[in-house]
Parts: sequence; C-alpha cells; structure tokens
Amino acid sequence: MPTVVQQRSLHEAIRSLSILESPDYVDVFTVASAVTDKTPKEWARATVEGVSPWARFVVWRGLCGLRLEPQLSPDDLAGWKIADRGDSWIRMEASSWFMTAHIVFHVDEGHVSFATFVRYDKPMAALVWPALSIGHRRAVPDLLRYAMKRINRSRC
Repeated sequence: MPTVVQQRSLHEAIRSLSILESPDYVDVFTVASAVTDKTPKEWARATVEGVSPWARFVVWRGLCGLRLEPQLSPDDLAGWKIADRGDSWIRMEASSWFMTAHIVFHVDEGHVSFATFVRYDKPMAALVWPALSIGHRRAVPDLLRYAMKRINRSRC
C-alpha cells in the first residue's frame, strides 16, 4: 500500500499555485508514485471522482455549502471548477456563502501532491471547517491511495 504523507511545511512552489489570499487553513498530502505519464488533471479526476456521491452531496454541498457545477463539463471535475493549470499542476475552486476553497494537484518526478486551501469568508466558516477538517485529513490519504489504484489500473 503506498504511503501518503501529510507535509508539515508547504513548499512555495505549491503555495504559489493557489491565488487565495490569506487562507485560514492549508494542508498538503504527498504520495510517491512511479507513474509519471499521467497529467495533473488525470490525477485530480482519479482523486476527487473517488469521493462517494454521498460524501459529495452531504459534505461538499450540505455541510460546506459549496456551489458545485451540476453538469459535467470539460471545465470542472466532480463539480469543482478548473480555474487554472500548467504542465505539472491544476487548481480547482469552489465557494459557498461562508468560505472559499481551492484544491491543487502538483505532479513532479516521482510524487503527487494534493493541497487544500480554505479561506473563511464569514465567521460561520470558523465554526464549520475546523470540525470538518478532521475528516478531511483522514480521508485524503485514502483518496490518494484509491487514485493510485485507479491510475495503475488504467495503465493496464
């Protein structure tokens, strides 16, 4: 089973990919991967589309209140708007009436990183997100492991 590590310090290269000013919450998880021929969008798709429909609805839409795109389009992944991308990274964004979230996938030689940035736009976010972030930090390693399996299966 691949090891997923939560980084204690955020590399400036990843931090610079989120244009979110003064985020109130930031985390980054990294997994070692021998798969270097997949794009950041393919990694992002394998990860966020691995989230169960129940969690997408209850957590993302219900508890976080994120306004996710209802229709599938080339400009979103699992409802998250693809805001920007480069050769080695992709940034997706969503917001609610009380918070704004960015998720960034960065792929480099031998590693895939998944960073989350949250800005509290209203005081309610400071009540909601800290409790939800506990589950987030538990779920992301499993999502990355699941994404690794999906990516490896697609190569066969």
